[in-house]
Amino acid sequence: MKIQDFCDMNKFEEIMKNWAACTGLATVAVGDDGNYISDCYNFTDFCIKLTRGSAEGCKRCEKCDREGKGVYPCHAGLVDFGIPITLDDGTVLGSVIGGQVLPENPDEDKFRATARELNIDEDEYIEALHKVNVKTNHEIEASANLLGDVINMFVRASYTSIQNQQIVSEMKEGINKAAEQIVLANENTKQIDGYSNRQKMLALNASIEAARAGEAGRGFSVVAEEVQKLAQGMSVTSVNIKQALQEVTNTIMNLNKQK
Repeated sequence: MKIQDFCDMNKFEEIMKNWAACTGLATVAVGDDGNYISDCYNFTDFCIKLTRGSAEGCKRCEKCDREGKGVYPCHAGLVDFGIPITLDDGTVLGSVIGGQVLPENPDEDKFRATARELNIDEDEYIEALHKVNVKTNHEIEASANLLGDVINMFVRASYTSIQNQQIVSEMKEGINKAAEQIVLANENTKQIDGYSNRQKMLALNASIEAARAGEAGRGFSVVAEEVQKLAQGMSVTSVNIKQALQEVTNTIMNLNKQK
């Protein structure tokens, strides 16, 4: 299951974009396969162009992406976050990741050491570092949790909406099939009426013939009476079935009007 299958991705992007504009933090959404499902917002040259641009830096960043949970310090000295996107039953569909901010003014010596480890030009690295936003830990955590809460509420509401639509569609289909079965049942009830009427005629004819036969027809007369009772029973059953079918028919028709 993919978020794109049931979410309005334009609205999804709008949430991400507005959050990034308000907080100044970087963010992107990824699916459960790790591939991007949204645009990248506020991504810094420090992270994307330089740190991830080096082989070793990219390797370390990918490790942080896989293992990072909540708000955490990345290997390069910035603060990142990873918030899972889940359904109400706990199914994980992906995550929103980002951050790329400093919790305090940077110690240049530490970042120069990192640049040397990653084989990145030190001066270019420090120049990009000074363009990174500085946020307090509280601001970073509050911002990350807010995005996670809003995105999860939107995704879960979208999923519930699509599920409800499917249920209603199945109900409509069921109602239509039930209506068809009711029509068929009514036709079958008419056939029962026909059988009952013919049995009544046969029973009457049999009684007449038994009377004509006199003493010899007495045994046959008993059979004729039983056939007549059976016909009467079928007639009563037919009336009961008609009443039940009429009640069901009225219910089905009312449901059809409400669709």
